[in-house]
Amino acid sequence: MEYVYAALILNETDEEINEDNLTDVLDAAGVDVEESRVKALVAALEDVDIDEAVDEAAAVPAAGAAAGGAAPAEGGADEGGDDEAAEEDAADEDDDDDEDEGDGGEGLGELFG
Repeated sequence: MEYVYAALILNETDEEINEDNLTDVLDAAGVDVEESRVKALVAALEDVDIDEAVDEAAAVPAAGAAAGGAAPAEGGADEGGDDEAAEEDAADEDDDDDEDEGDGGEGLGELFG
């Protein structure tokens, strides 16, 4: 996570995100720098607009909370069948998660999981 934070610091200060700058920030923070991770992060961020990615990530939890908050209000009046439907939805979500794990290692999470 320190590597991503270092990249965010560089982005916030309008510095170029390259191997030397990223290594300097990590060294200043006292991190034992792994050169392969630095190279991987710099390559992964090459075509990424970090400001846009941060804005999108900040919007996602709000949308998820709104959807999650509405579900109990709808299901509270009915009894019986809703529990089964909820269990099926949860099972479908678990299946989707398994499919995502085999996507070839795309994304920053795969680099620093």
